[in-house]
Amino acid sequence: MKTAPSSPTTPRPFLKWVGGKGQLLDELIERFFSAKVSGRYHEPFVGGGALFFGLHRLGRLGKSNAFLSDNNERLIEAYWGVQADVEALIALLEGHRAQHDKEYYYAMRGTVPESLTARAARIIYLNKTCFNGLFRENSRGGFNVPMGKYQNPPICDPENLRAVSLALSGTEVSVRPFAGVLDHAVAGDFVYFDPPYHPLSASSNFTAYHEGRFGVSEQQALAAVYRELDQRGVALMLSNSMCDFVRELYAGFRIDTVYACRCVNRDAGGRGKIPEAVVMNF
Repeated sequence: MKTAPSSPTTPRPFLKWVGGKGQLLDELIERFFSAKVSGRYHEPFVGGGALFFGLHRLGRLGKSNAFLSDNNERLIEAYWGVQADVEALIALLEGHRAQHDKEYYYAMRGTVPESLTARAARIIYLNKTCFNGLFRENSRGGFNVPMGKYQNPPICDPENLRAVSLALSGTEVSVRPFAGVLDHAVAGDFVYFDPPYHPLSASSNFTAYHEGRFGVSEQQALAAVYRELDQRGVALMLSNSMCDFVRELYAGFRIDTVYACRCVNRDAGGRGKIPEAVVMNF
């Protein structure tokens, strides 16, 4: 399989992801540099992978030097599809683009193909055409986001998909819970955690991207993993909401405040720039 070399603007995230770190990327990269790590890169809540791809554009991640994971199997299948056969994936996405309309969208939403490449193309297509780029599943694991109102959604970007495939070659991508990072991370490695945020209010409570949930007990378990990795000598960075609960969980670590616009709050007045926490052990 031939892939095109990466351009200065690629690879970029190939999925829109709620809570994605594109607008905070410069601040996160600056902090990554200050960690001065020499080991491998781990991202257990990969989502859209903005930091991973940003570091690749800067040449800071070599092949076979990263572990990406998430417990959302549909998300990881999209990564596997790009990684395994990007040209077949592009062909399927071009077919989706040619047929896209309301009837086709809802037909695809209700269908789960058998092949990995077709499932990956379906998730990318739905992600690019659904409301607000939202990934949400019901209790049965069915994608249930309505179609968005876009004039010309960017369903297929061949140049970026090829660059993403190149970036993922040699990278281990897996479905696993966040605690799985304990099986791989060693002293000198770097781990970036970007979990579902602890809600600031009832109206901002959006922790259910799929049939799994991420509540208080999961946040506490994550903090325990963070502290265990810190004891190993692993460099750590974690994003979360800036609130007393998060400050208490990570008491004793450096906590910086950054600001980002978040657009999933049902109250339009809550969609401006809000403070977020970046927790570091360096």
